[in-house]
Amino acid sequence: MCGRYATTRSAGDLSALFESYDETGGAVGPDFNVAPTDPVPLVRLAPEGHRVLSVGRWGLVPHWSRSAAGAARMINARAETVATSRAYARSFVRRRCLVPADGWYEWVREPDGRRQPYYMTPVDGSVLAFAGIWSVWESAGTALLSFSVLTTPAVGELAEVHDRMPLLLPRQRWASWLGPADEPAALLAPPAADWLTGLEIRPVSPAVGDVRNDGPGLTVRVPLTGGGKAAELTLF
Repeated sequence: MCGRYATTRSAGDLSALFESYDETGGAVGPDFNVAPTDPVPLVRLAPEGHRVLSVGRWGLVPHWSRSAAGAARMINARAETVATSRAYARSFVRRRCLVPADGWYEWVREPDGRRQPYYMTPVDGSVLAFAGIWSVWESAGTALLSFSVLTTPAVGELAEVHDRMPLLLPRQRWASWLGPADEPAALLAPPAADWLTGLEIRPVSPAVGDVRNDGPGLTVRVPLTGGGKAAELTLF
């Protein structure tokens, strides 16, 4: 999974969709070009057991880390190794979260060397939930909430865009992902292929490649030019 996605719903909308208490103080705004180390919303369980909407920084910093400098390299955790990795295992067992998203971006290399970006998003405009894990890192009296998105081998036509994809959780799996890790293997199962038919693979502007760009124009479909793999990709 490349390191870009979009999350544009308000804190109020996300709180309602995920049935969670908003502890962000309203500090959630639309971001059509989320990049590593950006602060974004996530949903986790409070110690009392209810869901809370928080703001965390994308790029997990393990609690034992000496520095937060390496966070940009920790934006993704592989589903195949998350349960055994020193950096991620403790969070996988105790601190799983849902990462709300409208869609995510990947790039396909064209025969002429150009990289064509694609935006993967639900056709019906519904919210996506990436499987995530979180941690709190403390230094000099301050606490940093950070997270990683789990990735898994791509399924179906998504594999034509990238060999990895975020671990997507249909609504019926939200509660089990946030709850006790009784069956870790089941938690890490990719979504069913028929559920993925609701996703669109949409070619978008190369402008998304610059982290300074933002706005709804980044997710608008653009016409494809030339041949090659990118021109052959369609909807599921």
